Amino acid sequence: MNRPATDLYSYMTERERANVADMAEYNSVQSLPEIWPLARSRFGQTLALWDPHSKPEVKLTYTQLADQIQQFAGGIQSLGLPPAIDGVPPRVALFSDNNPRWFIADQGIMTAGGADAVRSSQADRDELLYILENSGSTGLVVENLATLKKLRPQLDDLPVQWVVLLSDEQPPESETLKIVNYTQLMAEAASQTLRLAMPKGQTLATLLYTSGTTGKPKGVILTHANFLHQINTLGVALQAHMGDCALTILPTWHSFGRIGEYFLLSQGCTQIYTNIRYVKQDLKQYKPQYLIAVPRLWESIYEAIQKQFREQPANKQKLVKTLLGFSQSYIESRRTLKELRLEPHPPSLPEKLLAGIKTAAFWPFHTFADRLVYGKIREATGGRMKYAICGGGSLAMHLENFFEIVDVQLLVGYGLTETTPVLTARRPWHNLRGSSGRPLPATEIRIVDPETRQVLPAGERGLVLARGPQLMQGYFQNPQATSKAIDKDGWFDTGDLGWLTPGNDVVLTGRAKDTIVLTNGENIEPQPIEDACVRSPYIDQIMLVGQDQKVLGALIVPNLDALQKWAIEQNIPLPADGKELDLSAKPVQELFRQELNREVPNRPGYRPDDRIGPFRLIAEPFTIENGMMTQTLKIKRPVVMEHYRDMINGMFS
Repeated sequence: MNRPATDLYSYMTERERANVADMAEYNSVQSLPEIWPLARSRFGQTLALWDPHSKPEVKLTYTQLADQIQQFAGGIQSLGLPPAIDGVPPRVALFSDNNPRWFIADQGIMTAGGADAVRSSQADRDELLYILENSGSTGLVVENLATLKKLRPQLDDLPVQWVVLLSDEQPPESETLKIVNYTQLMAEAASQTLRLAMPKGQTLATLLYTSGTTGKPKGVILTHANFLHQINTLGVALQAHMGDCALTILPTWHSFGRIGEYFLLSQGCTQIYTNIRYVKQDLKQYKPQYLIAVPRLWESIYEAIQKQFREQPANKQKLVKTLLGFSQSYIESRRTLKELRLEPHPPSLPEKLLAGIKTAAFWPFHTFADRLVYGKIREATGGRMKYAICGGGSLAMHLENFFEIVDVQLLVGYGLTETTPVLTARRPWHNLRGSSGRPLPATEIRIVDPETRQVLPAGERGLVLARGPQLMQGYFQNPQATSKAIDKDGWFDTGDLGWLTPGNDVVLTGRAKDTIVLTNGENIEPQPIEDACVRSPYIDQIMLVGQDQKVLGALIVPNLDALQKWAIEQNIPLPADGKELDLSAKPVQELFRQELNREVPNRPGYRPDDRIGPFRLIAEPFTIENGMMTQTLKIKRPVVMEHYRDMINGMFS
């Protein structure tokens, strides 16, 4: 379903071409495994991967990394890989979380001639078993013995022929399956001669499973060409250099974290593994130049800074608040001056003249604040941050403003698992706050009317369609879902709503699909959770909300009859004038919290992100008559969202 390969340079401006000049060495590469021998020759003894939190600590140079990838590949071949069928390589499931051995296994599998199907080792057992079955994996690589035990004995019903533990734990005895640990595999590979596999650009590289509307994950087919497009074009937005340091916090089995790791390693950067527990201290200790993260991390950093402000004496709090106000005026006038306002039309000459005056007037106050306050905030990020890449959800404007004020440069991008994932990214010289940036080279974005599919002009909101070399081939063994997502001309329906600025910047405004994306990047399908909730006798209707929030929220229409009966049983006095029970009363609120806390986890496939945080009880049901339900009695989510917008905003404030 992909478009033919295109000359990327014909899609670049002169400035973008200059930015990717250092990446010319990878232009002729056909597959991901070809990159690492080239990286070894370019970067040699430069530190590639560093995990300071593992026991023992792990440090690998580019030479060591390339050698271990090939050694792992030889070990995989010694265990046995079936031949490709109709050009589709054999699949090996890789269930593990962030660590250097994940990367070695990932690229080792591809180097051996296979493709991997990846997921977190912490995922639900049934989900992992489904991925194993659906992908047809004949080999399984797991993080540790605990992950293997979670999947046993169901493996006997699957075509899995061998298992590799990425840990050094001793494999269980008396097993019918061939099971080896990491050290045993690498030792076995030492006596093997690696048979070089030569995958082509359109060869399957990986299957990334994403949630579907039916609740069954869909396997996204990503090829070597999909990934190579990203590696060869992300330099238009992010300039990385040999020896630069990057913190790695996102899951490397996730599309966003994975391409970040591939790209930064292709540029000779040192990647340091961190996690949410250590990230703040690691920022200070390792002073990274780059950090790729979801909005949730920046919310956490912002809230920690605000907490420190609130702990200061009242006079200092007042001073900081005043300085932030001056700086806010400064950055707003500077945006106007540089034509970086999120407006349908560029500022007029009088507006720019006025902005120039304001910029000059507020600059001394901003500079003073930078020396007094903002410099200390930058030190909390290590003080060397060049750019931080943010994706996986939109970034709230108050965060945009704050980090621009303190001079931490956030470059926001946009994409989906199906697009490997990056479609658009802000450029350092054109950092239009509130937007998701401009398309990557060879990438086309089109805004269409959701009903007629007619192309809309700049400034008009509609459905976002995308086309380009990073677009998936389709969903594995699911032609119906593929044809629904990609039309005959190769346009992918992103399910997002947005508009284009005259400068071709993408501005997202919401989801056309029901999927809710939290700020940690997790995609939540609301229907299964809502179905679980209405099992409660006290919940008549429910609609989940929470797009771009930390947690899910809910609008709940209670079953008033059941609620009144409960109140009588609990000896809660009812209003004497015949009015309904007070829905804001503390006992009522506690009842519904208990119901949500019981029903949501009590369902197949429950994940911690499915937990419902804030909720509001509303007396008016969703009906056809009030326009909040369709004729087939489905809730019109956009209509309800608009009607209760203030309530929803207040819920998360």
